[in-house]
Amino acid sequence: MIVLAMGFGLAFSVANAKDGSLQARLLADAGKTFAGPQDPGFISYDKVLRDYLVTRIKKQFGVALDPKAYSGFELLEIEAFLKCKKTGEPLDLFLGKFKKRP
Repeated sequence: MIVLAMGFGLAFSVANAKDGSLQARLLADAGKTFAGPQDPGFISYDKVLRDYLVTRIKKQFGVALDPKAYSGFELLEIEAFLKCKKTGEPLDLFLGKFKKRP
């Protein structure tokens, strides 16, 4: 029963990954493991993750971010902060804590 459910989940995720959207391309890497940050698969995954998160943050919070300036994991942290921040808290002070990429 569990194997059958996992098979259906995998089939649906692969079917969704073929439509070419950012979310579908992100789901195409679901469950994969990478050798490290220099692995070409990880580099591709991180780029798609950054593009997806920048789009989602812009849509939900109206904050435009450069996907090249932050890693995917930094963007996840920024998104979590935006969900929890108070109205009067300045965003620039928080974003300044992240190391900018060249």
